[in-house]
Amino acid sequence: MDYTSSIEAALKVKRPKYTAIAAGRRHTIGLRSDGTVTAVGDHKVGQCDVNGWRDMVAVAAGNVHMATNTGNAHTIGLTSRGTVVAVGWNIHDQCEVNDWHDIVAIAAGWRRTVGLKSDGTVIAVGRNNEGECDVSSWRDMVAVAAGDWHTVGLKSDGTVTIVGNNQYGQCEVSGWSDIVEVAAGYLHTVGLTSDGKAVAVGRNKHGQCDTSDWGNITAIAVGSNHTLGLKSDGTVVAVGLNKHEQCNVGGWCDMVAVAAGCAHTIGIKSDGTVVAVGDNEYGQCDVSSWRG
Repeated sequence: MDYTSSIEAALKVKRPKYTAIAAGRRHTIGLRSDGTVTAVGDHKVGQCDVNGWRDMVAVAAGNVHMATNTGNAHTIGLTSRGTVVAVGWNIHDQCEVNDWHDIVAIAAGWRRTVGLKSDGTVIAVGRNNEGECDVSSWRDMVAVAAGDWHTVGLKSDGTVTIVGNNQYGQCEVSGWSDIVEVAAGYLHTVGLTSDGKAVAVGRNKHGQCDTSDWGNITAIAVGSNHTLGLKSDGTVVAVGLNKHEQCNVGGWCDMVAVAAGCAHTIGIKSDGTVVAVGDNEYGQCDVSSWRG
């Protein structure tokens, strides 16, 4: 069995055809069908230095809430061999992943990196002030997600476990079941159930947790203060803060994947083109030329 097949087996799900966009605080990453990577946006700390990357199967971008003293970020790439590469901000050693192996999924939070291994265990490096990297005891995981200060793990039985900051109840998921996907924002957590509904906990100041009336959802994505749902008909729904029009996705159609940065939203269409709305101060939405 090749490594791509082992990824699918470990995650117990079929690997989606389109999984290759990631959005950070001020930059956006795209994974092409040939395994190369492209990036736009803020490049101050080298987070867009991905031109030499090859043979990639997944990308992730460190995100953080929008504040005047934030913005530095890092970018993570998972190779088909199960190794991980990283560029960008490394103040807490969040890019120290050169010795990682047998990785099947990755996530990037603020100042940290999380990796899911083929045996269902999880590793993490980076900032751990709130215990967000305390994942060494996790077992039987099939997916991971990283918010600003909390880390989410999805178990094979459809339950969810979380470590890290719980100031707004973003870690209160003990009652969740039948979950097939997880996502994390600044101070909220979202889960997708097997019947296409979305559940959410945490800070709801901007309505970012108001997903209870959603249905027919096939994928979710979470920004700092907004939440996205990709529907089975290729349309997209959004709730939460819309200061930069990051929730203006009502006209989107024929979509196959979505990603959320701090205050911008990215979508891939079935023809491999990319669309974006929201904050574009650093050119992070300049993706209209992307193909494949």
